[in-house]
Amino acid sequence: MAEIRPRPANRKLANRAAGGGRVRVGVWHRPALLNLVSDALMLIATAMIGYAAVTWLAARPAFQLREVTVLTPPAQVSAEQLQYAARSAVKGNFFTVDLVSVREAFEKLPWVRRAQVRRHWPDMLEVRLEEHQAVAYWTVNDSGETRLVNRQGEIFVAASNAHMPAFIGPEGYAGYVLASHARFSKLLAPLGRELVELGLSAREAWQLTLDDGLVIRLGRDREKAHVEERMARFVEAYPKALAKSPMTIAVADLRYPNGFALLPVGDKKSVESKK
Repeated sequence: MAEIRPRPANRKLANRAAGGGRVRVGVWHRPALLNLVSDALMLIATAMIGYAAVTWLAARPAFQLREVTVLTPPAQVSAEQLQYAARSAVKGNFFTVDLVSVREAFEKLPWVRRAQVRRHWPDMLEVRLEEHQAVAYWTVNDSGETRLVNRQGEIFVAASNAHMPAFIGPEGYAGYVLASHARFSKLLAPLGRELVELGLSAREAWQLTLDDGLVIRLGRDREKAHVEERMARFVEAYPKALAKSPMTIAVADLRYPNGFALLPVGDKKSVESKK
């Protein structure tokens, strides 16, 4: 009698089982992977819908900017300049306005050193300004272009007719000249004169002009102590020299190691004073 064997319902699975018992399962038969993909797609869709909703809401007329308020009363900047900066830079509504562009527009105004801009709900921008405080006029050697120096030793361009000392020096030396002006003014204080002009040559030689017209040639500041010694010696001896020989002095030359020379007005000869 012939032997009867049952026929497998799926010949392919039977063959795989006979070949080692390994069954390959496709992507659609991996629930964990499918759940991960589904969650990612849901997250992306939610973000896109949220972005679209926020963009649509931000574009509504209810969020238009209606006011720009300057919280710090300006001393040098005019109302017309502030209005011009606001009109040229404020674009968009409360949410879309570019605060960086607005800040840069205000900082381009003369006398404005720094600006801060922030939103104030629901329809306002608030602006705080820091203005330059000019302390001197600044002229670069041989250029003739006059600008201004602020308290920080920074150069800026603005119109001014204020009474301030004049600085002359190489490009980039404004801060150094400002600090030296304070130092020399302190040394000259016993004379009761004001230092109205301070010049630094390209070779870093100093020339000082006082409010009575006296020009002091100090020379190069190679060593700070030596300069201060020459200045102190001059301040002590100058009044005594004038008392002995009353005259109007045009130039005082302090470039000598042990004294100084005085050049009277209209006279090419100098009067020497030694320690």
